[in-house]
Amino acid sequence: MLEDYIRQKIEKRGILLMAHTVVGYPDLASSFELVKTIVSAGVDLMELQIPFSEPIADGPVILKANQSALAAGIKVDECFEFAHRVTQTFDIPFLFMTYYNIVFKRGEDRFFAEASEAGICGAIVPDITPEEGKSYVAAALAHGIDPIFILSPTTTPERLVYLADFGHGFFYCVARKGITGAKTRFSSEMEEFLGRCRGVTKLPLALGFGVSRGEDVDFLNGKVEIAVVGSEALRVLNASGVEAVGHFFRGLR
Repeated sequence: MLEDYIRQKIEKRGILLMAHTVVGYPDLASSFELVKTIVSAGVDLMELQIPFSEPIADGPVILKANQSALAAGIKVDECFEFAHRVTQTFDIPFLFMTYYNIVFKRGEDRFFAEASEAGICGAIVPDITPEEGKSYVAAALAHGIDPIFILSPTTTPERLVYLADFGHGFFYCVARKGITGAKTRFSSEMEEFLGRCRGVTKLPLALGFGVSRGEDVDFLNGKVEIAVVGSEALRVLNASGVEAVGHFFRGLR
């Protein structure tokens, strides 16, 4: 399970890096080369985003990647096939990230059964809550997949305590209100938020939304177990190509 992997890996290398990529962007062959390059750069985990037409938690960079992949005709079946290929090729954990409509349309049990067969070990679906997702959580766990829930700076102390009971694998902490890709201030306020999260759960913590520099990763070292990098890597890809993304991730250590 993810928690054990994270704890074992932390002992060897300190803070971990989790990358985010949109399956089928700019095309499936390029997606595979991107995954290969990122894994070779030393990333420890990776989110594979199943494209969705209205990714409400994502900013313009990831939104454009979703729209481009869909315009090129990417199908959910192809995302499962892609996941199977990368999990069989690369020796790091892969998670699906998507939105609940994708899970709902496929059927929760079928979605997680196929995700498990594809080698996926976790799922991040930001628009499902524990209250609305009892069957979602049950289906994920029945197929050995950790459902990852979100904690945010606007989550009340009472809500943090409540959410802690539903944790599996790790918690994904968002650095600020809003969408991915915008500027984030790595400050005492963030440190205080992470301290509140740490106070309610013993699970590992990941932090995303705005991690873009080695200095950001250094700030988070010792405060969370995982730094999540998504939009900035896509910006590098769009500007300079796949090879530059590898250099970018190596520079974050």
